[in-house]
This record gives sequence, C-alpha cells and structure tokens, in this order.
Amino acid sequence: MAASASSRRVAIVGATGNIGTSVVDALRGDSQVEAITALSRRQPPEQGQGVRWERTDVREDDLVGRFASVDTVVHLGWLFQPTHDPVTTWRTNVLGSIRVFEAAAAAGVRHLVYASSVAAYSPGPAGRSVSETWPTHGWPAAAYSREKAYLERFLDAFERQHPDIRVVRMRTAFCFKPESAEQQRRLFIGPFLPNSLARPELLPVLPLPTGLRFQAVHSDDVGEAYRLAILSDSRGAFNVAADPVVDFSALADLLQARTAAVPAPLVRAVLATAWNLHLVPASPDLFDAFLRLPMMDIGRAREELGWRPRRSSTDAVADFLRGLRSATGDSSPPLRSPLPGGRLEELRTGVGQRP
Repeated sequence: MAASASSRRVAIVGATGNIGTSVVDALRGDSQVEAITALSRRQPPEQGQGVRWERTDVREDDLVGRFASVDTVVHLGWLFQPTHDPVTTWRTNVLGSIRVFEAAAAAGVRHLVYASSVAAYSPGPAGRSVSETWPTHGWPAAAYSREKAYLERFLDAFERQHPDIRVVRMRTAFCFKPESAEQQRRLFIGPFLPNSLARPELLPVLPLPTGLRFQAVHSDDVGEAYRLAILSDSRGAFNVAADPVVDFSALADLLQARTAAVPAPLVRAVLATAWNLHLVPASPDLFDAFLRLPMMDIGRAREELGWRPRRSSTDAVADFLRGLRSATGDSSPPLRSPLPGGRLEELRTGVGQRP
C-alpha cells in the first residue's frame, strides 16, 4: 500500500449523496484527515462533528475560493436526471466537472480524486474481467456513459498539463446501501413501483433480461476505498467492486424466487415505451449500456490501496432491497424519504424530465 504520512484537508463535492455520505463517514474519524469541507447544492440538516458545509453549485459558484484552504478535492457530484434533457445533465456533469478540475488546479490543490464509473468503460469481452487499462470510450448512446467517458479523455489531457497534481479515478460498480435505496428508486425506477414488490414472497417468478450479469459493492466499502485512495500516494484508475458477479441465480437466491429469462430486445422495447410515456426515468439507452458493461478486475485496489470489501456484492444488493422495503432513507437531502409531496410530486414534476 502506498501510504502517505501527511495529513489531508479535504473538500468533497457532492458530499450529501449515496457515495458522498459514505466517504464523509469514512474520513470523519481518521486522525490523518485534518479538515473536511462538504460541498453540495442542498444543505443537510446536520453536518456532523468535524465537517464544515458550504452550499455549492459547480455550474456557477466560485470554486477556486472554496478550494483555497484544502490540499485534496474529491469530486462526486453528478446529476442523473433529467434523462429527457441531456443538455442539462451535460452542463452539470461535464462542464461542471471541468470547472471543478480547473478550479482545483488554480487553487493549488495537490490531490484530485474523481468518481468515474464502470460505465466509462467500452463494452467488455465475454468470459473475463478487465483491468484499468481497458478502453474508456463508454457506450455513446447513453448520456451517463458518454459523459463519464468524455471526462476520462479530459483528465488524460489534464494530467499531462498538471503533472504536479496526483489524479485518482475511482471506477466503481453499482453502489448500494439501505439509506440510498429510495433515491435510487426515484432516479432509475420511478414512482410506479410499490416498495412492497421488493418482498420475496410477492415475487414467485422474477422476469430478467437474458444475459443479465453485473457487479455491485456496498457504498460503505466504497467510502473506505476512497479514504485509502485519498491518504495514499497512488495515481491513476482503480476498479472498485465486490465478489461475486450478480447474475440470475444470485438474484433468485436473494429474492427466493424463480427466474424467467426474457429476451433483452423485448425488455428494451417495453422500457422504451415506458420512458417515452414518462412512466420510468431510466432511458432505454442506459439499459443498452448496462448490458454491455465489462466485469472489472479489482486486483490493483487490493494490492496498491490494501482495500478489502467487508461485504459481498449480494450483501449490497440485499441491503438495497431492505432499504427499498422500509423506505427509511437518510437525513441527507438527496437520500431523504419521503420527499416533500411524495410520489405525487415525482409525477407532477415529470418522470425523467426534471432533476
């Protein structure tokens, strides 16, 4: 493990989200972390001991001033919706992220840790996992994948222009914890799924697209991976996922249900119809990208960071299902459950149309 003896003063952009709250929790009790500044668009009801909060919009606020007193910037901020308006997500996710990177350089920040994703990778080979050297061209039809891939290219140039800045890219699998389940339902499933359907006894047969396989990891383990990356001297990309790969049999075991394979084109057609009718927020293009994700090899994170996930991928999915059933959420604004107005407000503001 490439450890560093120096302490860190850390600014976390997007500190109130799924991964952000776990990163804050992982850093808060560490003696090597001197100060934590949490930046987000919406103020949390409580900041917690040792955390200073600042309302920040990456599209327009002064970022150089906010980064002037820190040596490490962790950029987690991301806008998943509205999927029906990719210009809006591009302005926040791509142009806003570029503002974060450039402000970090202008403020003299020495360490930049960026939340990339498995979705940045090009479609992967069947039957084997890929290392961090696999191409990161994404799936161009899906806005999320396209934006992540674009920022990988931007950081390639950024690292050449700023060799004095240590840049780390965390390419994570699907991240789950109970507190984020309701937010993920709102972002990807929408208001028409009753939380009770996550109960195993109500799902005697589980229809799944043919070829379904994905990797998952518990958000708290991701927070620990970020802590190790922040405090290390390592550079470059790290794949972050837990074993085993989640497939038909794993989901059947989790839900105690029989699985039924459904042709992927049929699933896509149903999803496309629902998305065009504003019944679900996740686009069919995102489904296309999902089916093409490579399986990631996490050897580098284990060897260089000393990272070991404490929970399996199936534990993470089980926690998501538990959180979905209970709809408990968290006090953090993005994770709050229920939101003011509940599901009627989700419908009123337009499923997949507004953030």
